[in-house]
Amino acid sequence: MANIEEKVELLLKSTIEKIGYELYDVEYAKEGKNYFLRVMIDRKQKTIDLEDCEKVSNEINGLLDEADYIKDPYFLEVSSPGIERILRKDKHLKQNIGKEIQVKLFQKDEKGKKEQQGILQEFKEETITIENEYHERIEIERKKIAQIKTIYHW
Repeated sequence: MANIEEKVELLLKSTIEKIGYELYDVEYAKEGKNYFLRVMIDRKQKTIDLEDCEKVSNEINGLLDEADYIKDPYFLEVSSPGIERILRKDKHLKQNIGKEIQVKLFQKDEKGKKEQQGILQEFKEETITIENEYHERIEIERKKIAQIKTIYHW
């Protein structure tokens, strides 16, 4: 599915940028019996609203139909990545160095934890490093990570 995501991202990136938005991420997922293509958009200085999502959806719909990368019927969702953002790519990690994140693991670690929280210090191809509330540096193998997201304190 990552291949479809990469193709769609390359297809849509310039069109989305031309109309004043940033393509934050593309996710293609099967949930139950349905497929979803999620296109997350962002922009500087202003929040994304329903009109923005509709505008982008109208711009990209024809491109997706013409490219015909996805053979199964799917639902197109255009949205903001939200306040607490999923960090799936290196560019997302780079933008969030020094910020608080939550790391969910596929399985419990050697201390019995399935989640870690802390300040993102650095990332490499194989690992990320966070500093927890006790000022301990924790290195986590990326292959063990189910999800990374930013934390917003309300």
